[in-house]
Amino acid sequence: MREGLLRAVADRPQLELVGSAGNGREALDAIRELRPDVALLDVKMPELDGMAVVRAVSREELPTRVVFLSAYVDSAVAYRALAEGAVGFLSKEASSEAVCDAIAAAGRGETVLSPEVQSGIADEIRLRSAPERLSLSARESEVLALIAQGLSAPDIGKRLHLSPATVKGHLQSLYEKLGVSERAAAVAEAMRRGLLE
Repeated sequence: MREGLLRAVADRPQLELVGSAGNGREALDAIRELRPDVALLDVKMPELDGMAVVRAVSREELPTRVVFLSAYVDSAVAYRALAEGAVGFLSKEASSEAVCDAIAAAGRGETVLSPEVQSGIADEIRLRSAPERLSLSARESEVLALIAQGLSAPDIGKRLHLSPATVKGHLQSLYEKLGVSERAAAVAEAMRRGLLE
């Protein structure tokens, strides 16, 4: 595959192949020496993996824009690659023409993602930006809703047919889970976390 890509890049008039490497350490040395506009790396490489290379490129503020080409199209890996400083992530299923197009686009300053990577990255962003959901028991949720309605512990006990001690136990558990020490703060924190409408 590597030989085919080298030929495809060499055959593309607007691209100039300035070097190639057999492992991650050679790739990083070549990037430091040759300072290409774009480096095409694999995530899994001998001696030094692609993530370590892109971290070094970012840390050393080298001008090279890194595009990953990987057989492992995993959204978490692609997300991490972009977070580490890569500007592209392509599947090895991509055609040589698509890879050359991506190299040219990266050279122009664009971010390039294979279609199968795009939805995975979007899912990963949604997953990572979602507020941490608390796990409340059904009874804790009922008690929380009744607190929000302004009911006292004895009234909650009557409504749910629970002893005052049991209600207090649920309240204490809620306070601990929400990181608060009293009712008003519990309601405010529950609303902030989307546990109450």
